[in-house]
Parts: sequence; C-alpha cells; structure tokens
Amino acid sequence: MNIILIFFALTLFVLISKNKYLRKNKKNNLFKFKKKLLSKESNIEKIFSRDDEKTSSDPNININIGLYENEYNINRKSNIHRARLSKFKKSKLNGEIIFIDQDQKIFKFINGKKKYI
Repeated sequence: MNIILIFFALTLFVLISKNKYLRKNKKNNLFKFKKKLLSKESNIEKIFSRDDEKTSSDPNININIGLYENEYNINRKSNIHRARLSKFKKSKLNGEIIFIDQDQKIFKFINGKKKYI
C-alpha cells in the first residue's frame, strides 16, 4: 500500500511540474512573438518587402545597382530584374531599358538600333 501511495505522489508531482513548465514556455513563446511583431527590424523588413513588390510589378522603375553594394542586395536586385524580364519582356536597370525577344536573347536600343548583350 505504501508503494502505491509513493508512486501516486511522484506521478502527481511530475504532472504538476510539467504543467508549470508548459505554461512558462507558452508565455515565453507569446512574448517572443509580440516582441518580433513590434520590433523595428520587422517594420523595416515589411517596408523592404513592399518596395520589392512595387519594383517587381512595374518594369519602368529603375533598379540601380551600385559598385559598393553588398552581395545580398545585388542578388536581390538582379533577381527582381530577371523576374521582370521574364514577365514583362523588359526591365529598367541602371537607367537603361533592357529587352528580351522571342528567342530569349537580351538586347537594348542604342541610337534606334538593337544591340544584343
């Protein structure tokens, strides 16, 4: 009888401690979610994603790739440029409008003549 009572007490203790741990973990997860949602970094990321969506939806918006940009920005901008080329068959990059024809050749107009790149 004593063994069953001890076993029951230990089981009850384990269940109570596990319940407290789960509640604490749930509160921490909620706190982390709120902190991420309200942080400045998440707001900045939202602004950049909106800007990228706006840029990718209009091929006449200039994408300027500078000499001193980091690799991430260069990849992001070049991917937007390639997506616009495939969708609209034209894209403006560094002030020049670049086109793609039916044979998937890339060209631009210089003095009214096609120059293939």
